[in-house]
Amino acid sequence: MSRSVLLERPGRRRMIKGEAPEPGPGEVLVRVAAAGICGSDRELYEGGRPEPYRRFPIVPGHEWSGTVEAAGPGVDPSLVGRPTVGEGFVNCQVCDRCRAGDTNLCVAGYDEIGFTRPGAFADHLIVPARLLHPLPSGTDLRAAVLLEPAAVAAAAVLQAAPLPGERVGVVGAGTLGLLTIQLLAASSPAELVVSDPRAGREPVARAGGATAYFHPDRFGALDLDVVVETAGAHDSAAAAARQVRRGGRLVLTGIPGGVPEGLSPSLIVGRQLAVTSVFGAPASAWSHAVRAFTSGLLDLAPLVTHELPLEAYPDAVALLGQGGEDVGKIILRP
Repeated sequence: MSRSVLLERPGRRRMIKGEAPEPGPGEVLVRVAAAGICGSDRELYEGGRPEPYRRFPIVPGHEWSGTVEAAGPGVDPSLVGRPTVGEGFVNCQVCDRCRAGDTNLCVAGYDEIGFTRPGAFADHLIVPARLLHPLPSGTDLRAAVLLEPAAVAAAAVLQAAPLPGERVGVVGAGTLGLLTIQLLAASSPAELVVSDPRAGREPVARAGGATAYFHPDRFGALDLDVVVETAGAHDSAAAAARQVRRGGRLVLTGIPGGVPEGLSPSLIVGRQLAVTSVFGAPASAWSHAVRAFTSGLLDLAPLVTHELPLEAYPDAVALLGQGGEDVGKIILRP
């Protein structure tokens, strides 16, 4: 027997039960250990996710960890029993972007586990085996559920390309920001400055390597070499740009809802900023995040603050919406 949360349309969900699905050629069946909730899951539940990036009815859940339970035809049988995480973007592998390694920018059309195909808010999950990132035996799968956002943070840090001794900054101390802090700290910066309005996030940020922590209202011009924006607030991109020195680097990861404050071209050009962004994570960023985790450079477990059963999916979404300084990563445990 296998259970799944089926979101029939925004706000309407039900638990369904049936036999565990059978993996097809090139696929594996994963028994889900944990599945994370993030802002895009809340958008999906509340109906705010744009139409090209969702499909109803859908089993949500794109952040997950688990154990391979069965392998389909053509898949290495030694994968069975391995703890694993996996990429969400199901790419075509043959377009120019995929061949260049930008698998998250596949031109064949958006297709992501948990949004356009069944996700991990379930006891079992079908995944193309080529998307797996197997983990060592004994891995803490509760912590490993954070490797999906960690891969996005890794993509941002790889874009930022920090050098030892540079002065770096992060705007936003949510899950993505806290992961970015840890990865930036591994580059041995001279300073690692963090901006977030939630004072309660400061201890976790400093534990991850932050050397200074400010409320955005007191985040003056710091002339940093590189800043990674992770907040996705209406004015966070412009606020981040103002902290970068002339000729410095800015990486944007947040997607603000509503109408954002404009990032002025005159600010970018006048300061000769190099501005880049990330959308999800390519396979290379996943590999980077997994290596950092398995080698001990990423400490993910402390970021999990709430664990709920699969049946409590709407409660988890509501808890995320309430925010609060004590709400970090929320996970569902089948």
